[in-house]
Amino acid sequence: MEKIQFDYAIIGAGAAGLHLCLAFIEDDYFSNKKILVLEKDTKTQNDRTWCFWEKGKGKWDHLLHRSWKKGYFHCTKYSKNLDLEDYSYKMIRSSNFYLYAKDQIKSHPNFEWKTEEVLSVNNNNGAPTIKTNSFSYQATHIFDSRIEKDFFQKDDDYIKLLQPFKGWIIKTDKPTFDTSSFVMMDFRLQWKNRTSFTYVLPLSETEAMIEFTLFNTQTLENQDYDKKLKQYISEILQIEKYEILEEEVGVIPMTDFPFHKKNNNTLTKIGTAGGWVKPSSGYAFKNCEKYASTIIENIKANRLPSHQLFKMRYRWYDSIMLNILWHNNELGTSLFADMFENNHVGEIFKFLDDEGTLISDLFIMKSFNPFPFLKALKRKYFV
Repeated sequence: MEKIQFDYAIIGAGAAGLHLCLAFIEDDYFSNKKILVLEKDTKTQNDRTWCFWEKGKGKWDHLLHRSWKKGYFHCTKYSKNLDLEDYSYKMIRSSNFYLYAKDQIKSHPNFEWKTEEVLSVNNNNGAPTIKTNSFSYQATHIFDSRIEKDFFQKDDDYIKLLQPFKGWIIKTDKPTFDTSSFVMMDFRLQWKNRTSFTYVLPLSETEAMIEFTLFNTQTLENQDYDKKLKQYISEILQIEKYEILEEEVGVIPMTDFPFHKKNNNTLTKIGTAGGWVKPSSGYAFKNCEKYASTIIENIKANRLPSHQLFKMRYRWYDSIMLNILWHNNELGTSLFADMFENNHVGEIFKFLDDEGTLISDLFIMKSFNPFPFLKALKRKYFV
């Protein structure tokens, strides 16, 4: 089978792969590099909704479906209006992002998009080779978004929590929603004793996305999500008549698994497979933009693409939080409640973005009950 040579190959055209494509396109340094994109799906369906907070204008504003400057946080103890200060909470439908990215890729002749399934990746004597169901390709460096099989082993020492979710876009028969604000987290309806919440993204006065999610060791049955969504719509939103326009289901890994150890001088794991998902929250879209930019700068500086991709201080914070959620999952609700009750939203966003200072981090930490964290430290290092 003939091998076709490329400078870079990107396996998977999800958020991470497409962010990396666009970062290559935006930098003239790579205009003469031959870049391959391998994706088994056509990427035309709206299969994801990405939300993120951001200061001021952003590079994806032209793709936004909605954005909000005000929000709410609800728990059984209190409700709080969230003034987002300099931030906006932004929503992008994946179909719009896919279309934009694919148009950009098609307009640059140094890119080649192949709708093929990758069967294997091998490093044969320093010549990385990708085998698909149709061809074999060689690339100087491969960026791979496929999760390695050893992640799914159950006999290791890593925490592998899940964030399963299901959401509906509903339409009511009369004006119901306030389009100026969204519900970021609402903990008033729980799934048993698990950390679980609902959020509401108003799209118009008669349409909104309502999504239920939880931190758990396994996914729920489909009817369990439906039960909580129906309960929230009827009891909290007090809506009696509505139509379900769209449905979204997925699972986000929340883990301290060392994905970064798979990286080397010919291969970089990206996206979920590269640890790009924030382990303690599940947020990823802005991370993809940030990490793609770092990869570009590392390549230009002749460093490993994955060089200093993460701030290890925050990964350590995440590992402690995961330890709490794994052993005392029910405490997650009170931890989020304490954080939002005692801190400004802007400082919370910086903390969750891994962008705070050590001093600002300590102020956030002061708002938590210290005992769960002390117990987590003991379990992590002394047991």
